[in-house]
Amino acid sequence: MTVTRVLALLEILQAGPGLTGPELAARLEVDERTVRRYAVRLSELGVPVEAERGRHGGYRLLPGYKLPPLMLTDDEATAVVLGLLAGRRTGLAVGETATESALAKIQRVLPQALRERVAAVSATLGHTRAPVPASAPKAGPLLALADAARHRQTVRLAYRSWRGESSERDLDPYGIVFHSGRWYAAGLDHNSGEVRTFRVDRVAGAVRTGRSFGDPGDFDAVAHVIGSLSAVPYRHEVKVLLTATMEEARRRIPAETATLTETAGGILLETRAEQLGGMAQMLAGLGWPFTVITPDELRGEIRALAGRLMEAADAVP
Repeated sequence: MTVTRVLALLEILQAGPGLTGPELAARLEVDERTVRRYAVRLSELGVPVEAERGRHGGYRLLPGYKLPPLMLTDDEATAVVLGLLAGRRTGLAVGETATESALAKIQRVLPQALRERVAAVSATLGHTRAPVPASAPKAGPLLALADAARHRQTVRLAYRSWRGESSERDLDPYGIVFHSGRWYAAGLDHNSGEVRTFRVDRVAGAVRTGRSFGDPGDFDAVAHVIGSLSAVPYRHEVKVLLTATMEEARRRIPAETATLTETAGGILLETRAEQLGGMAQMLAGLGWPFTVITPDELRGEIRALAGRLMEAADAVP
């Protein structure tokens, strides 16, 4: 029994009382027996549902029953709405329409005066950052993975790779990470025998296998995901020694783009790049002395960039 569908029954009964079992079953995409179970569950929760037999019978809430308005203070209502709006903008959301429907429901049950003030926030709020590309996962797989990670239960994933290839694999999920607009699951992949990172929006389904797994110890899911993203197998392996402190380097270089190691000669930056021209621009933009260790082709890109900068500096309007 899903809470979502039980609540959906409640909304239907509020909007259109007197619907028959077959009509409700069609609306909820379940059988009539399940509708009866949902009605019993609502009654157990204190919502008085009555069922009348006969030609003009059907399910309805007892006359006079209405859900009380959602009692939120101004601060609480604003916090909820801002959270939903921020989630929609940053990707910290699920499903394609969940944010919009949640906003609509909250506004519908708020007291009139507060509803108008909260709606004004939504209507007038501006953003300095562009929205992230849409890649919100479905709620089902996300919740299943989080629950399995919490209770240390192996799940069977139906997964689609970045190439569009579908596969099934057993996973021991160690943690869920939200990073740069996307959701990731990190854990032991039974197919490869390695700890790997999976994008949750590419998970079509996650079902418990009934098997449990041991405590992963001090495994850091965030560090693993960031490390795996920085090690994406682009064409060029890059190593550069930076004359900077670790604090300066971490402040300027996103953790998901490179690995930073403190050495006697400076900060060793290790990463991979598909195009070395962009790497040359990034190093020049840092404004610190640096030494290229590998690849030699990066030196050529840096010389070419220096030449273009010299030409721009000598140009006369």
